[in-house]
This record gives sequence, C-alpha cells and structure tokens, in this order.
Amino acid sequence: MKTNQFGKKGWTPDRIKDLKGKTFVITGTTSGTGFEATRILLSKGAKVVMLNRNPAKSQATIAALKQELGNNINVIAITMDLAEQASVKKAAQEVLVSVSQIDALLCNAAIAQTPKRGLTIEGWEMQMGVNYFGHFTLQSLLFPLIEKSKGRIVTVGSLGYDMGIKTIKFEDLNWDKDYTPNNAYSQSKLAQIMSMYELQDRLKEAGKTDVKAYACHPGSSRTSLISTNGSLMMKMIFGIMKLTPLTQPAENGAYPQLMCATEPNLDEKGFYGPTGRNHWTGPVGAHKIEPHAKDKTVAKSLWELSEKETGVKWNI
Repeated sequence: MKTNQFGKKGWTPDRIKDLKGKTFVITGTTSGTGFEATRILLSKGAKVVMLNRNPAKSQATIAALKQELGNNINVIAITMDLAEQASVKKAAQEVLVSVSQIDALLCNAAIAQTPKRGLTIEGWEMQMGVNYFGHFTLQSLLFPLIEKSKGRIVTVGSLGYDMGIKTIKFEDLNWDKDYTPNNAYSQSKLAQIMSMYELQDRLKEAGKTDVKAYACHPGSSRTSLISTNGSLMMKMIFGIMKLTPLTQPAENGAYPQLMCATEPNLDEKGFYGPTGRNHWTGPVGAHKIEPHAKDKTVAKSLWELSEKETGVKWNI
C-alpha cells in the first residue's frame, strides 16, 4: 500500500486556500457530491456557476446555500440538460457570457444504472449520452476560456469503469443488443475517465501544459444517484449498503473533485478517490487505475468518434 501524499487523514478541504476571485463551473449541484462541492467552494469565497437540468431545484439549492453561508455568496445557476446537445451548447454560451474566467470545470453530474434502455434525442444510449457525450461537448465549448484562465477540467468518474465490459463497444455503442444497466453505465464512466487521459496527451502534444485535466471518483457515497434512477433491486441493495460502513457521507464523496479542482501541483497521471478498502471509503488520495482505462488505441478511437458524433471539434 502506497502512503498517502497528504498524510494519514488524506486530502481534506482544510487544504483549500482562500478562493476569492476564482470561478468554478459545476454540473449537477442540486444534491449529493455536487451540492457539497458547491457549498465548500462557496464557503472558501469562490464564485460558482451551477449547471442543472431543473431550474426550480437550482433556485431551492441557492436558497439553502444562502441560508447556511449568508446572502453574499457568489453563485449563479444556468439551466442545462446534459441529455440534449442543444441545451449543452446554449448553456455553454451562457457561461461564456456570464464569467470572464474558469479556474476549474467540474463534470460531476451523472445518471446511473438506468433499468430500461433509453435513448437521447441524438440517439445515444442515455447513460453514455448524459455522462459522457454531454460533458464532452461542454468541455470542448468551455475549453478556450479554461485555457485562457490556465484552468482545469475535472471529471468525476466512478469505480464502475472497472465493473463492466472494460472497453468501449464501438460495434454497438448504444446497446441495441444485450443492454444491461450496469454494462452501459460502466462504459459511460470508462469513456469519461479515458477521455481525461487522452486530453492530457493531446494538451502535451500541443505544448499546452497550462491546462490540467484530472480524473477522480467519489467512492461509495450516500447520494441519491441510485435511488433516483436505479432498478428496484439496485435501490434495495444500495439502501442496505447505506446503513453499513461500506459507504461514506456525500461530503466526503466531494473531496476528490475538490482536490482535483484546487490542489496545487497535483499529478495529472493519478486517479484520485478514497484509498480505503475497495476504494469505497477512506482517506482521499491517488490510487491505482486499471490499465484498460489508459488504453491509448481505444482512447484515441473514442476521441475521434466523439468529435464525429457530437460534431464538436476541440480547438487544442
């Protein structure tokens, strides 16, 4: 077992310096780890742009944050549905008009374990469309401002990347055959993580090392992710797990993305999350990532396919 570079307790938000004058954009902030990450960044003086699908929930979230942190917090909400490319493009334009810098984009929103196969408007399997393609387009459109700001792109993956088919099913990306909620979810999470390491390579090749890209995961956190979307069986299993030491509070689940967004000189090659048993809970730091997540041939094909599918070209 490697020793944690941040000591026995691992990385905690105590390490975050005053963030006045810094701007963070986060997807999926109305509950769970996204809410906690937003709360902690605002408490350190940052400006946060929240991107959520439901405007009413966004307003309720802002009200709750103001009640806890005071009315002077610097937070705005922009409506964005990751399942619709038009919505993502419109939201990206709004972000670019609303802020003059982006110190980090935190791609936190996700759907998981969708029991019945569904498709987005673009015709992608729903989990791939939301978790991966939606964020791919958002990252690409915000990239010029992130680059200008010498900012970061942080992708919140999942240990699911290692629990499914362990590759990208190019021959049937949308699961016309053999759909299972877990395999489709795993593929979407693997795609998210892979694209970060591929982005690192592309930035390096272009000599643009001022922009950093990070992959992390929240471990096994008590959020509403499964309960809002999973099958009855998954809901029951996770309902029981929530009562055991196998899970941790949502706040702890937010630490890896906060670390990747704020910690100076953090190694991009790492994969960050809880370092305890099974990497479900425990002190936050770097831990091993399975080789299939860094398969260069697959990652390159995935990137090229993604630019083709979304019609969005990265300007690196």
